[in-house]
Amino acid sequence: LIYGYPILRSFWLSLFTKNLGTQLESVFSGLDNYDRMIGDGRFWQSLWNTIIFTSTSVVLELVLGMAIALILHQTFIGRSLVRTVALLPWALPTALIGLAWAWIFNDQFGVWNDILMRLGVIQTGVNWLGDPITAMMAVIAGDVWKTTPFISILLLAGLQSIPGELYEAHAIDGAHPWQSFTKITLPLLMPQILIVFLFRFAGAFGVFDLIQVMTGGGPGGATEMVSLYIYSTVMRYLDFGYGAALVVVTFLLLITIVLIGTFLLNKASNNVSRTN
Repeated sequence: LIYGYPILRSFWLSLFTKNLGTQLESVFSGLDNYDRMIGDGRFWQSLWNTIIFTSTSVVLELVLGMAIALILHQTFIGRSLVRTVALLPWALPTALIGLAWAWIFNDQFGVWNDILMRLGVIQTGVNWLGDPITAMMAVIAGDVWKTTPFISILLLAGLQSIPGELYEAHAIDGAHPWQSFTKITLPLLMPQILIVFLFRFAGAFGVFDLIQVMTGGGPGGATEMVSLYIYSTVMRYLDFGYGAALVVVTFLLLITIVLIGTFLLNKASNNVSRTN
């Protein structure tokens, strides 16, 4: 009921033309909102931006998270403290992180410009958030910085569940660390990797506050995600019918990815069970 009612309500509302900015009464329009979506260039652009942001950030977070998890899995002095400190970026409010990264990439007072000018890479400040490509790179950097530590802790939990005897036996057979990683770690860790992927994909696909604070979707819609477009449609233009249609389509896209990921997760779990 908690999840079903909002979805069904959104679908029902999407069948009406309900724009409080131009009319007070709802008018049944069938699938007109979905037909409108097909020709809505702004929607397709925001969807493409979301795909670019999600795919890039999730891949980087998984790769960096795995590297950090492997480091934290080693025995060294102060390991517990390092593991705790590693979670601080994830624990900070996303809006605060967005504000901090917006200042880092500020064209006049940003730390990034200052570093590059000291190194002689650039001569004057660059407006990183004013260019479509660098603005996307900037918001991805902010998201990766915030979420990677949490991903590393999740993967670390999976690493700790792998018996050390497997690595010892593999080392006796003359295997190199990279071979142990590809033959033991990755296959046995695949279920956790897929879970983390699904978790992060859903989170990155619905990102809002980080983008809103850093760029507001600009410049020229270059970093506008589907979530920002839905917010703008409903809250700024008061177009509830079309906004509901956007929500329904976004939900269907997400549920499709989750179902595919669940299938792959079950397949990976079965493979691990057969291996054990």
